[in-house]
Amino acid sequence: MWNTFIVEGGYLIGAVTFVLGLKMLSHPETARRGNLLAAFGMALAIAVTLFFYRRDGQPVGNLPWILLAMAIGTVIGWWMAVKVKMTAMPQMVSFFNGMGGACAALISLVEYKAHPQHELGFLLSIFLGLVIGSVSFSGSMVAYLKLEGKVGNAHHPVLRVLNVLVLIGILALIVVGALGLEPFGEGNLPWVLFVIALLYGVMFVMPIGGADMPVVISLLNSFTGVAAAMGGFLYDNMIMLTGGILVGSAGTILTILMTRAMNRSLLNVLVGAFGGAGAAAAVKDGDKTIKEISIPDAAIMLAYSQRVAIIPGYGLAVAQAQHACHDLEKALEEKGVEVYYAIHPVAGRMPGHMNVLLAEADVPYDKLLEAEQANELLPQTDVAIVVGANDVVNPLAETDPTSPIAGMPVIRAWEAKRVIVIKRSLRPGYAKIDNPLFYMDNTYMLFNDAKKALSELVLEVKQA
Repeated sequence: MWNTFIVEGGYLIGAVTFVLGLKMLSHPETARRGNLLAAFGMALAIAVTLFFYRRDGQPVGNLPWILLAMAIGTVIGWWMAVKVKMTAMPQMVSFFNGMGGACAALISLVEYKAHPQHELGFLLSIFLGLVIGSVSFSGSMVAYLKLEGKVGNAHHPVLRVLNVLVLIGILALIVVGALGLEPFGEGNLPWVLFVIALLYGVMFVMPIGGADMPVVISLLNSFTGVAAAMGGFLYDNMIMLTGGILVGSAGTILTILMTRAMNRSLLNVLVGAFGGAGAAAAVKDGDKTIKEISIPDAAIMLAYSQRVAIIPGYGLAVAQAQHACHDLEKALEEKGVEVYYAIHPVAGRMPGHMNVLLAEADVPYDKLLEAEQANELLPQTDVAIVVGANDVVNPLAETDPTSPIAGMPVIRAWEAKRVIVIKRSLRPGYAKIDNPLFYMDNTYMLFNDAKKALSELVLEVKQA
């Protein structure tokens, strides 16, 4: 009796910490405490399960092996988290998410074999957990390789049609399996579904372009949560079910918010190949006249401004220039300049990527403005510094209805009195289209590495 009381009490406390931790994650000032609180709840749930859970009066078996596996996993996870660069955080998120999906799929395979009773609810949970977990695993691995630049995009109408056909086939097999039928021989259906789902995960992510990766990562994260919830159904485990539902619902809500930020439907993201084949540039060659600016001239322009906007993009992450960016902000404020950051929700390779980078550099949260807030201030801004951003400041989203980014809300950097764009070259972004911002009369190009350029600007601003 006491064991049951301890287990259920531990699960209840764990579930409450999950909810509170998720709520605290909504604000940077409380996110760290929220993460630790949720981690404590998970550790408590694991501990009471291992040491107090009883099934038919018997404790959990193979405890030394379980603890050894947990220790090995903890060491590997800790080492990866410590060693990962902030620029590679999206890759690590994809990798860890894929591992969660793999675990959910393996649970389904093991439980199908271990339980001879095949009731409808049990089978449905088995097959849904297996398919969703497998898709999450293989899809996350492909996303990881895409973010690493080791895999390109596969764009072909035949692939999209094939994806739809494979998905229909998977759903049909789930129905067949849930009805208790064995079309491939006794015990073989789960393995067939496992292989097909793994293949579908690869085919599902391959056509999706790099600029849509934040949405894909969020969607795959929700898949892993749903797969974990299926495990909760299998074990009648409330803490596993609660955690899975929270992850799945939070990932789904975030996915919806991300697609709205891009003014696109989820279906359009999944089949539209936003970052795919290059579209024709909408800027005529005769209009491609740029104005370059030197570091000293840019520093003077900034130092004698009243308000400056910093618009970061993935180039800032690649150059690891977040600290130099913060140093420039502080140097300008010492000159009496008001500085704010304009953050686009899909600037980077995962949701909140820019916020995480700038928070690491101790940039105050109240200086990070969302795109809508920033757009209201830009007409009254003296200088907008675009650091490694491209598609999120491209006016074609508003002016060219045939553009791949047409309708996507962007940061209107061009509305500032002057614009300084820090880039290595005029190379287009992930949408593979030219950016008319670079050729506008009030735009000045500073071709340089973001970190180097910002560091030199700090020194020049201090002397201005």
